[in-house]
Amino acid sequence: MKQVLVLYYSRSGATAEMARLIARGAEGVEGVESILRTVPEVSEVTEATEPAVPDSGAPYVSLDELKVCDALALGSPTRFGNMAAPLKYFLEKTSGHWLSGSLVGKPAGVFTSTSSIHGGQESTLLSMMIPLLHHGMLISGLPYTESELLTTQTGGTPYGPSHLAGANSDLPLSEEEKALCLALGKRLAKLAVVL
Repeated sequence: MKQVLVLYYSRSGATAEMARLIARGAEGVEGVESILRTVPEVSEVTEATEPAVPDSGAPYVSLDELKVCDALALGSPTRFGNMAAPLKYFLEKTSGHWLSGSLVGKPAGVFTSTSSIHGGQESTLLSMMIPLLHHGMLISGLPYTESELLTTQTGGTPYGPSHLAGANSDLPLSEEEKALCLALGKRLAKLAVVL
């Protein structure tokens, strides 16, 4: 059984919803299971700690889960055109994987959510690709054969699924955004099966 790790950080829930849809898309491919994981907050207070298990949502990811996955979907809300600090903090702890080459040749894709349509969706997706490229992962976006890329009025890019959450982070995912999330999951799963 191939495993697609869907790893995300979410503050208001939109990125988490996207992650669940990507996982569902991956599980639609025979012989593939998805694993939903998140990362803990980063605290400005050095004494602050998170519980070992989050109060709600997906469990926290371990470095071993990253090592053994067959494909990776990485998601974060946008912070000034970049990925959020908790996800970047986790990625900065993966130098052991880089040294061993444990992620080389594995397919990966990225997804994001922003509060405004010009809030840095594509730059955030690109910022998440950089460490994955350093790990030697094979980056997969979404081709324009996904017709929703041509009709979306909110989120969705060839770099990966995106979502327009609105200024109050309360806009639901559009039908096009949902379809693109499912498509990325399916695409990564199919790549994991053939690689």
